[in-house]
Amino acid sequence: MSEDTYSAFMQLLKDDPRYRMEAYQFVREALSFGQRFHEEQEEAEQDEEDLDLECFDEDELDDELEQWEEEEEVERHLTGQMLCQAIRQYAQQQYGLLAKVVLNSWGLHTTSDFGEIVYNLIGIGMMRKSKSDRREDFDDQYDFEDAFVKNFEFQVSEESGQA
Repeated sequence: MSEDTYSAFMQLLKDDPRYRMEAYQFVREALSFGQRFHEEQEEAEQDEEDLDLECFDEDELDDELEQWEEEEEVERHLTGQMLCQAIRQYAQQQYGLLAKVVLNSWGLHTTSDFGEIVYNLIGIGMMRKSKSDRREDFDDQYDFEDAFVKNFEFQVSEESGQA
């Protein structure tokens, strides 16, 4: 993190004391988690397509690769709704039944808070948004009590030996 970015982030924490530093870090980690999940899904779909690159001449191949890079950038983007779901899964994975308690301790009480965090980070250049993204995309995605307590999804890893 550059010194300017660090200074901007520290100023953000002073200007908007609703959320602790851990909340910002958690949302950024959950974004990476969600992006990796969606990349794995895209890779699985791409493996099924088995595109034969030998059918392109060199110029066409360069154009095709450039287009793929542009598409990859778009595919890495998560909508507000997708990020909210990634945050839910990541929180459950990291904190289990304590997820709601942990998130609440950082000032996160609704999915709207995720939007506030994201747009605060966009404001200081630590995150980017697409033209179609809106702050409201994060509103009312799920209720924390329902998502993290009542409807908690237990996940058993393969390493545990349980099925």
